[in-house]
Amino acid sequence: MIRVQQVKVPLKHTTEDVKKKCAKMLHLSETDFVEFHIVKQSIDARKKGEIKYVYAVDVKLKQKEDKFLQKIKGVQVSPVSENGYEFPKAGDEPLKNRPVVAGFGPAGIFSAYMLALHGYRPIVFERGKCVEERTEDVLHFWETGILNPKSNVQFGEGGAGAFSDGKLNTLVKDVKGRNHKVLQIFTSAGAPTEILYENKPHIGTDVLVDVVANLRKEILRLGGEIYFSSEITDIFVKDEKIEAIEINHTKKVKTDLLILAIGHSARDTFAMLKEKKLTMEAKAFAVGFRVEHPQAMINKLQYKGADMKYLPVAPYKITAQTSTGRGVYSFCMCPGGFVVNASSEENRLAINGMSYYKRDSNNANSAIIVSVTPDDFESKDALAGVVFQRKLEEKAYALCDGKIPQQLFLDYKENRKTKEYGEFESCVKGKTAFTNLRGLLSSGMEQAFLEGMDSFGKKMSGFNREDAILSGIESRTSSPVRITRDELFESNIKGIYPCGEGAGYAGGIMSAAMDGMKIAEAVREKYYPAF
Repeated sequence: MIRVQQVKVPLKHTTEDVKKKCAKMLHLSETDFVEFHIVKQSIDARKKGEIKYVYAVDVKLKQKEDKFLQKIKGVQVSPVSENGYEFPKAGDEPLKNRPVVAGFGPAGIFSAYMLALHGYRPIVFERGKCVEERTEDVLHFWETGILNPKSNVQFGEGGAGAFSDGKLNTLVKDVKGRNHKVLQIFTSAGAPTEILYENKPHIGTDVLVDVVANLRKEILRLGGEIYFSSEITDIFVKDEKIEAIEINHTKKVKTDLLILAIGHSARDTFAMLKEKKLTMEAKAFAVGFRVEHPQAMINKLQYKGADMKYLPVAPYKITAQTSTGRGVYSFCMCPGGFVVNASSEENRLAINGMSYYKRDSNNANSAIIVSVTPDDFESKDALAGVVFQRKLEEKAYALCDGKIPQQLFLDYKENRKTKEYGEFESCVKGKTAFTNLRGLLSSGMEQAFLEGMDSFGKKMSGFNREDAILSGIESRTSSPVRITRDELFESNIKGIYPCGEGAGYAGGIMSAAMDGMKIAEAVREKYYPAF
């Protein structure tokens, strides 16, 4: 098998056109291909009027490929290793009790899935509800403002990522093939197959919830158990090793092994773990506002006015350094998306962005966020970042009595309350109200945000337009805590494996899922199921 890069075709094309172009580049006929697979699709939009789709393809030839590679010139082509992801062989230490997974977001799902696939019959406890019931609770909250603290955008089957854009790209270096394996598992559970080759794959919250439900069913079929509305409220430690956990302050479950995949919003669990002397530390994250623009404007900027008939709605990624020393950057960009109320605690308000699979709302939105470090926190305590987040969210809640506070960018600059939308209205899930967002961030963070927006306006004309819609507060960009783990991925309390975004080792669906796989591999390499 050989891989051919930079196979460029017009916007209007078919898979057969890609195959023909590849054959032409290699000076071969399509009949010389034994196999043909698209492995990557991207868009080259650098030149106006010359926007093209760009593919990388894997081809198996009838002739000897090593000799062919020696003589081919002027084409980016290389041999492809056909070795895929391999789960390790079992270790020689007996695991006497079934492993427990706390949390059923991407990290918990994939650690449980891989263990179930290899006979470990994991027991999963998730504080929220199954995704079907959770979806009803979330919709009810958006319609009425009545929050269920145990079942919301942050808590429940699928984790916080279930109500996001469903982005499946990551910057994590991946030499073991975990990334592609995660995508394969998603497609086996009903995700569209194009995620296997798109440069920035996404499946949208509407598709993701069905995929998550199918993964749950497969884990159950493989012998796992999953309990919803089941929060870990205590852990029991003997000789610096876990021996049991408590569920909902009532039920005690014996276990030798606990995978902590609790998510970045499990603040009460963080507090309990701190009391139990689990080693953790405060970490940096970022805060800011969701900023909305008309999606048509972003499309025109990114695609230079090209015909949208054969193009997906355009995303963007943008960064700036400011005079304050703080970085400002876009995060969790949602083309054709919605701003959503993502609160999980009473009298505190947090927001996020979300898109459906079709990404067909009128607006693009992204979190435009300012970097925050432990130096910004009031103390050196491990949970000082949680305190920082909560205070921001309390201020945001108070601005409009729990409604999402919004302001136009010009009004933010001029420090005055907004009275009405400009040329476009917000695409939002949850009740909103106009206010003045100034004072929500510190003065230094406000300055960084303003500098960042004006800097982005120079890079993308109109980004800092007067009627860009700001919503606050984006405070859950990543975990405020890192639970330390050793080279074998265990915490200072043996048998506890911190995992995923909540533990501070991931930043999105894919990286969390891959970390979940990594933990399952570590368990496999050490233990064999002896129960």
